[in-house]
Amino acid sequence: MLSNISEHYESVFLRPGIMQAQAAFEEEEYLGAKIDEDYLSYVHPHWRQYKAPAMYQHFLLGILYTVIFFMGMMGNGLVLIAFFTSKPLRTPSNVFVANLAIFDTIMMFHLPFFVLNSVVEGQIFGKIGCDLYACAGAISGMGAAITNSAIAFDRYRTIAFPLDGRLGMKAVIGLAIGTWCWALPFSLLPFFELWSRFAPEGYLTTCSFDYLTEGKSTQIFTITIFVWAYIIPLLLIALFYSRILSHVREHEKMLREQAKRMNVKSLSQGSGDEKSAEIKIAKVAIKIVCMFICGWTPYALVAILGCFTDRSLMTPTFSMIPAVACKTVACIDPWIYAINHPRFKAEIQKMVPWLCFFGPEKPKAKAADNKSDTTEAKTETA
Repeated sequence: MLSNISEHYESVFLRPGIMQAQAAFEEEEYLGAKIDEDYLSYVHPHWRQYKAPAMYQHFLLGILYTVIFFMGMMGNGLVLIAFFTSKPLRTPSNVFVANLAIFDTIMMFHLPFFVLNSVVEGQIFGKIGCDLYACAGAISGMGAAITNSAIAFDRYRTIAFPLDGRLGMKAVIGLAIGTWCWALPFSLLPFFELWSRFAPEGYLTTCSFDYLTEGKSTQIFTITIFVWAYIIPLLLIALFYSRILSHVREHEKMLREQAKRMNVKSLSQGSGDEKSAEIKIAKVAIKIVCMFICGWTPYALVAILGCFTDRSLMTPTFSMIPAVACKTVACIDPWIYAINHPRFKAEIQKMVPWLCFFGPEKPKAKAADNKSDTTEAKTETA
């Protein structure tokens, strides 16, 4: 009797349609439920064991990326417009700044696709969308990293050898082309799946190179790109800026000794309340190195953890931190490298006088512009 009643209610309330909907609902609780069947093999089983994030998490990330997109496009756009429309700004050193803005703009362009992915909680354009997203991120990330190194090298040559060490336009253009050659190999190899591949990660709304697939090939690729895209640029940045600081320290020591022999208080240029060139350069160097470390250490850490260590730490939320960090750096870069530069500030002030970030130069900043080329090279490092 009871069994007949149970079967009756199951036939009424658990009809095939309802059971399918319930099963689909349970399936959607886990990551990968909204990924196309033909692309599901690219989603590593590690991600599929986690429950899908709540809708508000996708919404908050989408809002954050929208803000980063508009701020980054405005900053990098102003830098590029100022560079290409103002002839005085088209100097060899500023070619690197414009090159960095181009790489960062590429990073900004694929943010709208992330927002669309967050709406559908997956890859809106499937495999090709994931591959293009990851390839653009790889090119812009590695290109920006090595461009930071090129900027450090250019400033070292300018400051250490102000008379005969400045790079000419041909040399700078050659180095700028070299940054693209540096970024392309390890971006195109995974794109065409010649070595490694691109795959969804974290909430499966972003894509990067595959660092979770087991095997020696994945480990070798991860180590190679770790050294190529992170260790080498970081060492170059640290090397050139440490040499700048060493040179400035020796220069100021020489001035102090000369002043002592001449029985004068100081031979340094500028007013007494103006900070020394050493302190200014040290601050800029610290900003540059810290920005690079903060932007790319999370990705390096996640890749190494996922490839060589316990993956229990690799939760989807933890794995989204690197994507936010590197895009935030691409948004901030133009404000540090170019918009704080007196000449860029003046040009941008002419273009957008309503923008409150750019006010008229202070008198002492104007006075600093009248210094010798050597002192200007030392102080205009922002």
